[in-house]
Amino acid sequence: MTDTAAPRLRVLILEDEMLDAELMVAELKRAGFDPIWQRVDNETEYEAALAADFDVILSDFNMPAFDAVRALGLLRARGMATPFIIVSGSIGEETAVRVLKSGATDYLLKDRLTRLGPAVTSAIDQCRLQQAKRQADRALGAAEERMRFALEASRVGIWEVDLETGVVGWSAILEALHGLPPGTFGGSSPAFLACVDPEDRERVVAATATAATQRIDSRVMYRTTWPDGSVHWISSIGRSFYDRDGTPLRAAGIAMDVTEHRALEDQYRQSQKMEAFGQLAGGIAHDFNNLLTAIQGFAGLLSDELGPDSPHQADLGEIQRAAARAASLTGQLLAFSRRQVVQPCRLDLRESLASIQTMLRRLIGEDIEITVATGRDIWPITADPGQIEQVLLNLTLNARDAMPHGGKLLIELANVELDGASAALPVGAAPGPYVRLAVNDTGVGMTAMTCERIFEPFFTTKEVGKGTGLGLSTVYGIVKQNGGHIKVTSEPGRGSTFTVHLPRTDSATAVAVDTGPPAPLAGAETVLVVEDDDALRELVRRSLDRRGYRALVAATPDQALIASNHHGQAIHLLLSDVKLPQMNGPALAEQILKICPGLRVLFMSGHAADGIVPRGELESRVAFIQKPFTLDKLLRKVREVLDAAAVS
Repeated sequence: MTDTAAPRLRVLILEDEMLDAELMVAELKRAGFDPIWQRVDNETEYEAALAADFDVILSDFNMPAFDAVRALGLLRARGMATPFIIVSGSIGEETAVRVLKSGATDYLLKDRLTRLGPAVTSAIDQCRLQQAKRQADRALGAAEERMRFALEASRVGIWEVDLETGVVGWSAILEALHGLPPGTFGGSSPAFLACVDPEDRERVVAATATAATQRIDSRVMYRTTWPDGSVHWISSIGRSFYDRDGTPLRAAGIAMDVTEHRALEDQYRQSQKMEAFGQLAGGIAHDFNNLLTAIQGFAGLLSDELGPDSPHQADLGEIQRAAARAASLTGQLLAFSRRQVVQPCRLDLRESLASIQTMLRRLIGEDIEITVATGRDIWPITADPGQIEQVLLNLTLNARDAMPHGGKLLIELANVELDGASAALPVGAAPGPYVRLAVNDTGVGMTAMTCERIFEPFFTTKEVGKGTGLGLSTVYGIVKQNGGHIKVTSEPGRGSTFTVHLPRTDSATAVAVDTGPPAPLAGAETVLVVEDDDALRELVRRSLDRRGYRALVAATPDQALIASNHHGQAIHLLLSDVKLPQMNGPALAEQILKICPGLRVLFMSGHAADGIVPRGELESRVAFIQKPFTLDKLLRKVREVLDAAAVS
């Protein structure tokens, strides 16, 4: 049998009789404790002893110069929770109750010391439980404080509703999220719904009712309008709690302001939509350019065959002019889809604006006051001068049309640095230095729905027949093609502001413009023509044949490769569309160059982004002609490419 050591017990005894103190110690030993004790009998010794750490204090009730009530008060004043047991010769029940209410742990009479051991054991256990509770309370308080800080830092509000009484509780943060001062929320379901946009109320009520019925978490998003008129989006998540019968008793949850997040999502969706429109517009422009090239070309062939004295020349001229006007529209589609052929160079937007300012003043009319404000040192950009003039012209004309009864037009240029946190920087745009062009009018303004669609091709607010709906979509495409971005802010009756940001450039180079004499039209070389459009392929073949060239034609890359392998004589030029079935033009050119190393290549396409060069810049190692083209332009380009080969 193994002896177990008696638990050590540190005891402070407040007693004026040594014999009574020794009897207490003896009883503690009999109860199985190993007491280490100290006796004091006055206030001074008692306060000095409290500096030590005791497990229990045993105190007589009355002493000549001191008493238990005073001793207990001194102990608790120090914030000490040491168990305090009164051991007295005589104490009435009323006095005992009063002492216990004052904080004593227990009391017993000196003639019943057999109860001392169990009383000490119970007091120590109770003290430990209280300590554990205090620690748990402190931990809970710290956790609640951390939670409160996290909610405040993240701007998350808390709500709770008693489903039986309809009483709703909101945290101060939730009130702030709805634009309310602290403590002003009405505390009811009607008060909550009054904070919700009228268009969203029915949906919110239905969603929360469905969640409670199906016993799932509710997830709702709604708008709320602050006193300053700003609209904020609130996202709320809640959970219902039920009794044993499944009746919902209360619900609680959190809510947060997701206005900025929703704005970013809207930007992304708008960007995706505009990208889809761009792909569609580019495809339409490509197909139309094939048709327009054929229309212009066959009209030209017919005009040559009929001669200048034919009475049909006027009709043919109208056909060609109509095709040219249609080509202008497809050019705008290409601008929107960012597939125009461009000649970018280093530009000063102040000079671009100054060069067309006189024309702009004539276009907007005398009833509109125009003001131009530019900084002194506007950074340079890289862009096609014609495209930039088109942007300035379209934005100005749009502002003019928004002010049918006159108004004020302000055009501003400024240098700006946009970082990742800037509200002016849209999703996906690169931070950095930009030149800002802002065109502000005092016109009729637009609704939010109109602003969302204003850059879509063919969308117009004008009457039927008074607008193509391509002006602002052209601006959008040009800005995007040059690495910039554009946005519009407007309200009905408060005018509109179109803001364009174009990236600053450090490039000092400019695209050279060829001003040499035009090349001749005729030749005797062999040209392999690859074009999947039947009419256009026939047009090019006939045009080349009439000027002395030997034209080989193919509708597909496979036919072109067969012709290259079996022709038996030199092929001097590959004239190929870029978009072809099976493989694209550049890939076909690489294959044929293996068969004919000295071959020259001339690509033709409805736009410049078919895989030849990025962002519309003509790549130096290949020649390119954009559809629609006239036959003269095509023949001169063919001659130019072949003559360049002879020189090299």
